[in-house]
Amino acid sequence: MNAIEIRNLCKSYPGFSLDNLSLTFPSGCIMGLIGENGAGKSTTIKLLLHMIKSDSGTIRLLGRDNTEDMRLVKEDIGVVLDEVGITGCLNAKQVGKVMSYTYKHWQQDVYADYLQKLDIPDSKPFKDYSRGMKMKLGIAIALSHQAKLLILDEPTSGLDPVVRDEVVDIFNDFTRDENHSILISSHIVSDLEKLCDYIAFLHKGKLLLCEEKDVLTEQYCIVHGTAEEISAISADAVIGKKETPYGTEAIVRRSAVPGNTEISPVSIEELFVFMVKGVR
Repeated sequence: MNAIEIRNLCKSYPGFSLDNLSLTFPSGCIMGLIGENGAGKSTTIKLLLHMIKSDSGTIRLLGRDNTEDMRLVKEDIGVVLDEVGITGCLNAKQVGKVMSYTYKHWQQDVYADYLQKLDIPDSKPFKDYSRGMKMKLGIAIALSHQAKLLILDEPTSGLDPVVRDEVVDIFNDFTRDENHSILISSHIVSDLEKLCDYIAFLHKGKLLLCEEKDVLTEQYCIVHGTAEEISAISADAVIGKKETPYGTEAIVRRSAVPGNTEISPVSIEELFVFMVKGVR
């Protein structure tokens, strides 16, 4: 079964359109959704959760149409949005009690364990939390009701590097179960590079590509050389290039690179930046 199936999804606002988005990824995997501000990441997540209505297209979550009965679907989905919607006067202990009435499969012992693991105070009012502390509480909630799919919008935003690394480990542990999956959007591409099996690039409401991370890093590379050396490579194989007084750097398809050419591995962040610049 696929965790998420999106087919020909469209949503238009004045000045922005999510244009015919289609992507699929299987259960047991983590997909990273990468895009600059305004690319359509949050719009896509709101459409997945049926928080807004699409203009056209279909969405299936865990094999079920997301328009049929989201109450049933949401039992199996853990969600962390950019703004964690908790009443400011509640503390973490009270939040746990509220969630026990919200989710059928709420696990209070698991929740308490995550509060301790993520160093979340259980008696401090939510309104006094830092942004990072709010995100950590959202993550603890999402992981404490036996969800099969996590949908996360910038969940590591506001966290320091040490806590981000710990959260990445928690997400990796979650997907050791082949029935568990994660869709995660983030501006921190280095986190996604460590975490994800699949990468989807969004730019101005369009899907530039969606592929397995390892395939992307095997398929593309960085070539350094003179402008003449780079121009000798087929233009169709060049994703983007940057010229400096010290030479030219280009991201290209490995299959088009002559055998004697010096190449370097490409990061997901470099590939995305070059692709976006190429589209512009």
